[in-house]
Amino acid sequence: VELEMPTVSLDKEVSLLATVPSVVQSLEGCAVTWKKLISRVLKQQLRKVPQGNGPLAEIDLWRDKNAILSDLTEQTKLPKVQKVLKILQEAKSEHIEELQIVLSDLKKYHVEALDNVKFLSTLERHLQNLAHGTGSDVVLSTIPSLLNALRMVWVMSRHYNKDERMVPLLKRISWQICTRVYEVVDLHTLFIEDRAAAKKRVTEGKTILEHWKKCYFTACAQVEESGSERYWKFDLKSLFERTDHMTAVCQDLLEIFQVVIEELYNVFIPELTTVTANPKRIEALLRGVNELISPMKELKFDPFSVISTRNWKSVMRQFREEVSVENVKQIFIQNLEDPPLYKNYPPVAGAISWSRSLFYRIKHTILRFQELEELLTSEHGKKVKQVYLQVAKKMKEYEDQKYKEWKESTAQMLPLLLKDHLLTVSSVAEESVTTKKSTCFAVNFSPMLQEMIIETKYMEQLGLPVPEIARYVALQEDKYLRYTSRLTSMLDRYHNLMETLNEAETKLLHDSVQELLRIFKSGHKRLTWNSLGISEFIVQCTQAIGKLESLVHQIHNISEDISSKLLFLESANLFKFPLPKNGHELPEPKAFFDYIKCERAKDVAPLLRKYSAIPPLLIEVEGRVANTNTGRSPKLAAYYAYWEKRIYQVLIQLIVKNLQAFNAVLLANVPLFQIKAVLSVPEITFQPSASEIDQMAAESIQDCVKVAKHFVRWMHGTCIECPPQHVRKEEAVPFNFYSDVSQSPLIIEQAVLVTQNIHEVLASLSEYLNQWNRYDLLWKSDKDTVLETFAAEKPACVTFDEQLQFYMKVAQEVTQQPLIKDEQFIRLQLAPLALSVQENAQGWMTSLGKLLNESAREELVRLQEEIQVGVFSL
Repeated sequence: VELEMPTVSLDKEVSLLATVPSVVQSLEGCAVTWKKLISRVLKQQLRKVPQGNGPLAEIDLWRDKNAILSDLTEQTKLPKVQKVLKILQEAKSEHIEELQIVLSDLKKYHVEALDNVKFLSTLERHLQNLAHGTGSDVVLSTIPSLLNALRMVWVMSRHYNKDERMVPLLKRISWQICTRVYEVVDLHTLFIEDRAAAKKRVTEGKTILEHWKKCYFTACAQVEESGSERYWKFDLKSLFERTDHMTAVCQDLLEIFQVVIEELYNVFIPELTTVTANPKRIEALLRGVNELISPMKELKFDPFSVISTRNWKSVMRQFREEVSVENVKQIFIQNLEDPPLYKNYPPVAGAISWSRSLFYRIKHTILRFQELEELLTSEHGKKVKQVYLQVAKKMKEYEDQKYKEWKESTAQMLPLLLKDHLLTVSSVAEESVTTKKSTCFAVNFSPMLQEMIIETKYMEQLGLPVPEIARYVALQEDKYLRYTSRLTSMLDRYHNLMETLNEAETKLLHDSVQELLRIFKSGHKRLTWNSLGISEFIVQCTQAIGKLESLVHQIHNISEDISSKLLFLESANLFKFPLPKNGHELPEPKAFFDYIKCERAKDVAPLLRKYSAIPPLLIEVEGRVANTNTGRSPKLAAYYAYWEKRIYQVLIQLIVKNLQAFNAVLLANVPLFQIKAVLSVPEITFQPSASEIDQMAAESIQDCVKVAKHFVRWMHGTCIECPPQHVRKEEAVPFNFYSDVSQSPLIIEQAVLVTQNIHEVLASLSEYLNQWNRYDLLWKSDKDTVLETFAAEKPACVTFDEQLQFYMKVAQEVTQQPLIKDEQFIRLQLAPLALSVQENAQGWMTSLGKLLNESAREELVRLQEEIQVGVFSL
């Protein structure tokens, strides 16, 4: 489009030309022409619409508008055009005002086109990906970026910040997304290609549609959060009506593939293949499956079109109804041998209920078909009806067969089950060859009988006739439940009671238990579930158990009393140690072991009192069981022996524990008594000696074991103390536990261990004393002989000084030695030994001093004599 330029010359000044009528008239003609041309162009551009349904067409539209309006605007800026405008304005032409209005409109629309092109260009890359991108992933990743760019355009643009601009653009984007889904989900080939691949394509299409709507609402929220005064409050129906419809169709398609692929092809057909070798049956099923989707291949309308919504819903309704019947058929075939049961349902009634529930499901489907006559009379409707009739027939045959088998079995088995005895003897646990610990019983109410009662009740609920005997037994169910409950409770009491008895108590109560078993005998030998005396039998057994429980409770109380006395014996301390004098001075070994012996003698008396209190308690048990109080009842012989053995074991534990405790104290590095290291020329030794300490320790250990001598044994088969036995004339030997206890390997082992530990400590101290032997020349040498020899050598004073210094050094060295040595449980006092060594060194120093004195005196006398001789010679 080009503006027509004036033909007159415009070389002169504007003011001059404005006064020339011919020039003004010519220019007014141009102005009118320009006004008409620009007005026509603007009208054309305003009427223009995008050439296509997609958003890219809108960008192309604005680019085209911008190109035309830009060209026209540039022409109006030419110098010649501007001079014409100035001349007409100077001449005050009547056409200039109208032309100025048109030029103003041109500028406005041009600015709008330019602005729109600038902002829409930021969307172009995203829209190109949306329209032509390869793969669903590109589309999915583009949608969020595109909406984010749209949000920025809405905030910053002066023209695309209004509903009338943004809504059409969003609708075009929605159309483009729908078009891409059309491409992904090609309904012409969808049911021809591989079903798994087709399902994947439908899933991708549905995901794109849902993603578009989700991202849109996210963008709406972001616009509000940005603080903008203009929110996205667009008409959702215009934006998402089609995409929502396509999403629903995709969901329906996925349902079809789920049924066809997952349930029929992947589940029913493989399972049917494993249970049948009939290929015709499998082929028939495959044909049935393929027929389910055949209507989808022959659609005469576009399911993705909103106007086809009703037609598509009709197709899906037919599919669901047909699938429902087919599914029920396959479920019935698959679970025929092992049907799933409702909670608490018995097997047969449960199977019939399951079959009926499936029948009601497909019956409901057919009833809905009947409501829509055109569906039932259609080709698919006829097929569904045919399948329904076949399945219903098989279900009825299945129900009849199940009911017939149950009825025959119940009539045959029920009388036999009612003849079962009340109890069964399930096992016998033996303690010894002659004594049975307990006989175990169980309620003999057959699970089959219970099941038949339940089956009968449910059969009547199902409206099926039941045998008279079954109805009679079912009516007695509460009575049987009461019997079984009471019997179970009774047997639990019996078994729990018998579990509390040990071997000795079982033998003790043998007669009482046998009396109880005699009463039980009716339950597993005579009484059946048809008997009339069941209730009386339960009462009799319960009373007998209660009587035995009372007796057992009394015996256990006495047994606990005896056990507490034995525990007192077992926990006695037979090694009580003296406390150090003045808080730190330890006793000597004799005083230490004498104290232990004295305290032990004191503690034996209360132990004997506890021991003596046991026979009266056993006589009390005798009174409860045998109704005698002699202490020698044959019925209690094994019971007496049991407790005597317990006493023997307790005495062993008493001594073993005390020896272990004594040994632990010996190894605890805490001194218990002290001994002295003394010089007993020519040897260094302990006071008392190591052998004496060993002897005292051994006597203390032996005395601990001899505690058993105070506990007199009972006469055989009684709890009466055995009198002293006369082995020789006038020699009475007490019969006590000592001879047996002292031979216990456990006691011998502990006694040897204690003795060894004491001996090792003494040996270690002896080795420690060996270091003092370096001074043994002080007492082992013959002092007179050594000094006589030394004097004969006429030693000089320096030599005397060296010898004196040596012995003085020894005396000083001894004072620096530790005077106490703790070795585990013994404290060794070294002061007496150190004093003896010092005294010996001092003795040598004294003797050397005397010898030096005598030598000096002799030398002085000799010098005096020499001096006198010299004087006389002068």
